[in-house]
Amino acid sequence: MKELRIGLIGAGYMGKAHTIALQSVGAIFETGLRPRCEMIATSTAAGAADHAARWGWHRSTGDWRTLVDNPGIDAVIIATPPRTHLDMVLACVSAKKPVLCEKPLGCDAAESLRMVEAMEGAGLANMVGFNYIRTPASQLAKQIIASGEIGEVIQVTVEHVEDYLHDPALPASWRTRVSTGTAAGALADVAPHIINACLRLVGPIASLVADTQVIHTTRPGPHGPEAIENDDQGQMLLRFANGASGSLSFSRVAAGRKMGYTYRITGTRGALYFDQEDQNALWLYDAARDPSRRGFQKILMGPAHPDYLAFSQGVGHGTGYNDQIVIELRDFLRGVETGDAVWPTFRDGYEVDKVVEAALASARDRRWVDL
Repeated sequence: MKELRIGLIGAGYMGKAHTIALQSVGAIFETGLRPRCEMIATSTAAGAADHAARWGWHRSTGDWRTLVDNPGIDAVIIATPPRTHLDMVLACVSAKKPVLCEKPLGCDAAESLRMVEAMEGAGLANMVGFNYIRTPASQLAKQIIASGEIGEVIQVTVEHVEDYLHDPALPASWRTRVSTGTAAGALADVAPHIINACLRLVGPIASLVADTQVIHTTRPGPHGPEAIENDDQGQMLLRFANGASGSLSFSRVAAGRKMGYTYRITGTRGALYFDQEDQNALWLYDAARDPSRRGFQKILMGPAHPDYLAFSQGVGHGTGYNDQIVIELRDFLRGVETGDAVWPTFRDGYEVDKVVEAALASARDRRWVDL
């Protein structure tokens, strides 16, 4: 069993999630590579040292370049805002180190493509952090759709809505500024997850029309009211390459929704429904049943479903958010070990970023956009 020395850049929400997953993935899945929490980098040396001591990292630094260039680091996880990704990824390519990068991959599709071509050209394992699609329920949904159990997909209704910026008194942040975030707000923060689900479960999107809104035009800033530079919420109409139609909603101001990642996929023989706030259940409708027995069936996740047994032997006992990150890291370790591309790669992240860019153009120009 070989040790893989991991460097983590970023100690925010996702930094802690990755730390938890790194410390448990080997025991849960008995992976061939065992990750070691070798070095963590944050924006200051003191902050990095504090997180290293509290979270169990062996070393720390206040300069991410020190981490990337260190010969004692075998692979890098980037858990920082998107404005930083390009420089970090290109540095990892120069250092010949595999990368797991949080979404969105780039600030626009062209930037994402630069990272794709650099990683592929270097032959390095790469992955983008789309974790929600890895729940046992969504993996089961993929199997059901691929097998033809609900027939040909004809209509898709999806959303990813949360309320983390519903309160107008919350201050402006890197998320609301183009200079530190992207030109897309909720469209780049929450929408990529559900766009990724569409691409995974249904297939390529051929065209779309989008509308976006800024609900709270100013927020408290360090020097007084600060203008908000990207969207709070929006919608899209979708046309898939296979002919299916769809609608997609995204929001960071959806009061009461904490993890409103849902999809309803209708086929010619049935339908599926999933809600991330009830992530251990998948609802299946079989139109072939006797009319007196038709209705959505709730399937509780259990050991018979993908990746569940590694966490629990009991049906309905459930997996949680951090377990999705564990599954993600298992896949990343497998990619590093074998050298094979493991979904979702940087190129898959680029495909999501192309949809985001098309939505921005559609909302700006008030027109349908072909992808």
